[in-house]
Amino acid sequence: MTRTPSLSRRALLGGAAAVGGALVVPGAALAGAAPAFADGAADVPINYHAYTRPGDWFAGHADGAAVRAGRRAGVYLARPAGTTAYTDPHTNTTRRYEYATWTSPVYRLGFGATELVASWNADAPEGTWIQVEMQGSYTDGKTTPWYVMGRWTAGDGDADIRRTSLDGQGDDYSGVYTDTFQVDSDDAANGIALTSYQLRLTLYRTAGSRQTPFVYRLGAFASNVPDRFDVPASTPGLTHAVELPVPRFSQDIHAGQYPEYDNGGEAWCSPTSTTMVLYYWGKKPTARQLAWVDPSYADPQVDQGARYTYDYQYEGCGNWPFNAAYAATYGGLDTIVTQIRSLNEAERLVARGIPVVCSVSFYASELDGAGYNTSGHLLVIVGFTADGDVIVNDPASADDDAVRHVYKRHQFETIWLRTKRHLSNGKIGSGSGGVAYLYKPVDLPWPTVTDHRNPNWA
Repeated sequence: MTRTPSLSRRALLGGAAAVGGALVVPGAALAGAAPAFADGAADVPINYHAYTRPGDWFAGHADGAAVRAGRRAGVYLARPAGTTAYTDPHTNTTRRYEYATWTSPVYRLGFGATELVASWNADAPEGTWIQVEMQGSYTDGKTTPWYVMGRWTAGDGDADIRRTSLDGQGDDYSGVYTDTFQVDSDDAANGIALTSYQLRLTLYRTAGSRQTPFVYRLGAFASNVPDRFDVPASTPGLTHAVELPVPRFSQDIHAGQYPEYDNGGEAWCSPTSTTMVLYYWGKKPTARQLAWVDPSYADPQVDQGARYTYDYQYEGCGNWPFNAAYAATYGGLDTIVTQIRSLNEAERLVARGIPVVCSVSFYASELDGAGYNTSGHLLVIVGFTADGDVIVNDPASADDDAVRHVYKRHQFETIWLRTKRHLSNGKIGSGSGGVAYLYKPVDLPWPTVTDHRNPNWA
C-alpha cells in the first residue's frame, strides 16, 4: 500500500513561488581548524553517513560489481550479474541492460529516525545508469521494502534513460515521496522509527556495451527532527563579518525559457543555487555543453543546470539528490545532501569557505526584505554580518545584481529549520527541517558539524 502522511515535508520545495562592509574570504584559501561554537540545537538527532573509502566498499556485498581503489575509490560494473529489460516510463522505450549490484553493510543509527534522504556522486557514461535503494528496520523489528530512492544518469541523450524518482512506494508505516523516505506522522507519534538501514546500488549498462557507471560516494542522512513551528534562536558564533564571493545568478531572468523543464526559469531555484556554488568553485560547463542553449539567453549555465537536474516523475528541478549528483559530474568535488541543526553549524561551514544551499518555505511577512511567498525555495547562505544576520544569494530576484540579500538571523533560522508552519487558509504546512546541499573540493576537509560520531563526514 502507499502511505500519504498528512505532513509530507518533501511535498514541498521544488521551486520558488515568488510573486557591505564584510570581510570577503576566498573559499579555496580557507584551511586550518574551524572555530568552536555552542550549537543552538545540538540535541536534534541527525546523522549523515557515507561510503567513500576502499575499506567502505570492500565491506559491502558485491554481485558483479568490483572495487576500484585509488584517490577516489568506488564501485563499477566488472561483470554482469544478469540482464534485464527496462521500459522507460517517460519515453516508452524498452532496452535490455546488463547489471551488477553492491549492497552496504547494515548501518545502525543509535536513535530512531523518521526521515532519510540518500545522495551519491557518480560517473555515468552514455547508455549507463544507476538505481539507489534503501531498506531499513523499524523499532518494532519489522523491515521496510527495498525502496527506490532514485534512478539516475548524467545525460539525457537517445541512449539514456530519463532521470526519475518513483511514486507509489509504501508500507504500513512509511512511504517515499520523490527523494525522501518518511515515517507516517501518526506512526512516528506512536514510537515507530527507523533504527538501521542498508543502501543498495544497481549499476546498469546497455547490453553488450563495455561502458560502466562508477559510483565513488554513496551516503544518506537520517534524522528525527521534532515537529516545531519555531526554533531556539542561536547565538552568533563568528567574531567578525564573513562573506564568500559566490557568483550571483537570478532564476527570474530565465522566466519562460525551456518550459519542458518545470515550466521555465521561474521554478529553477534549485539548479540556479547549485550553479552559483559550482561557479564559486570554478566548475563550469564548456561551450560545447552549452551549445544547445539559445545564444540570446543570459547565464546559459543556469539552463544547463535545469536540464540536467530535471526529475521526469517529479516534473521539477528540485530533486535534492539529483542536484548533488549533477554538481559532482564536474569533478573534484564532494557533494552531499544533509540536514543542519542550527545557524551555528552553517557558520562553521561558511568559515571554512563552504556555501550552504538551504531549503526554505515562508510567507513574505515572515522574512523581512524577501518580498514574496513560497511553499518551497532554495537559496545560498554566503556569509554573516558582524551582528550574525544571514547574507544570502537569493535566486528569486529580478536580476543578477539584485541577488544579494541580508535576512534577520532568527527569522531565517525559523523558516529553514522548522518542520511545521501556519498557512493563511488555517491549515498546517511543513518545512524542510534544515535540509541543505553542501558542495566542496575533495581536498578541503569538512568542519565538524551534523554527525559527531563521524566528524569528517567520510
